[in-house]
Amino acid sequence: MKAARAAWRRLEPVHAMIYFVPEARRRYADLGLSVRAGYFTSRSAAFGRASADLVISTFYNFNPDVVRQAVDGAWDATTPQQVLDARYDAACEALRRAGIHALPGFDEVLALTRQAAEAACERAQGRSLFAAHAALPWPQEPVLQLWHAQTLLREFRGDGHVACLLSEGVGGLDALILHAATGDVPVGFLKASRAWPEEEWAATQERLRERGLLDGDSLSQEGVLLRRHIEDRTDRLALPAYAALGDAGCERLAELAGPFGRAVVDAGLLSLG
Repeated sequence: MKAARAAWRRLEPVHAMIYFVPEARRRYADLGLSVRAGYFTSRSAAFGRASADLVISTFYNFNPDVVRQAVDGAWDATTPQQVLDARYDAACEALRRAGIHALPGFDEVLALTRQAAEAACERAQGRSLFAAHAALPWPQEPVLQLWHAQTLLREFRGDGHVACLLSEGVGGLDALILHAATGDVPVGFLKASRAWPEEEWAATQERLRERGLLDGDSLSQEGVLLRRHIEDRTDRLALPAYAALGDAGCERLAELAGPFGRAVVDAGLLSLG
């Protein structure tokens, strides 16, 4: 399980950069979409003309009012296929800018990642956002095949994570605040990107303190244990994908994936600017 998680984390920047790169923002703007509408429609376009309610349900920790404002009317400006095409074009351009196609071991990383993603596709039940992406055709371009494979693995893991949160009675804003309390991600970024009103954030913080999960603005010992429990369960739910590689394959992918993630970071593809 440790090697599988390392493989996912080290390669995750290859997927995650799509939410930050100017290549994507420019293409969504050309379709008449705002930055927020571009995010929500591009990630949900695999559903087709996804309603705001469907996006709110599957994305889990965003302020529902902001999702509704972004999604309502977006499909009057463009189509899901146009958005998907724009997303893939942006991913290809950005990853080629980072030079991942020229990295040693590219073919092996692609083969291992695709093998894990295809194994995940056999276990799509109960994972709605993943299943929608799994139904999309595989791209022909190798760089996009790697991006698509890692996207599938990200959504497979993400749907499992939401299931864990639900089972523990941790709502979307609860999860966001507990994440912020770890210090792993700047609080300001989480507040800005998820767009919850300050009064709701503060009220939820207080409820989490009453529940014993926060000590001030930091995680309590109980909060640390709950987050560890949820992350461990999320890892276990992601294992059906990586089990296809075996221990040796997971270790090999974890070993090879590091330079790919670093190339994305070094190229500035995860820059908040």
